[in-house]
Amino acid sequence: MLGGTSSAGGNASVELLITHGVGLHARPSVVFTRLAKSFPCTIEIEVNRSGLWLNAKSIVKVMGARIRKGSTLKIRAHGLRAEEAIAVLEALFVNDFAEERPHVRGA
Repeated sequence: MLGGTSSAGGNASVELLITHGVGLHARPSVVFTRLAKSFPCTIEIEVNRSGLWLNAKSIVKVMGARIRKGSTLKIRAHGLRAEEAIAVLEALFVNDFAEERPHVRGA
């Protein structure tokens, strides 16, 4: 994570460093957009400080952004439950999308 959440009057944002092995490939993108859609606020993403904000509730926009490992992702929300939305979406990244890792056996 690069920066914590900030908020003011129904606005919140967070900036994250993508550490997931292959970035936001199909499965994490679906999980992310479904979770974003569960909130009534507007949620947008910006990749690598491009200045281009995309609808985080659109699987087409999120997958089209080609968010790779090492990318910087800023997520912002505006409206009802914006702070909660940012906290939950940030946790998704921090928990690496709850993907199981293969167990490594000792030699």
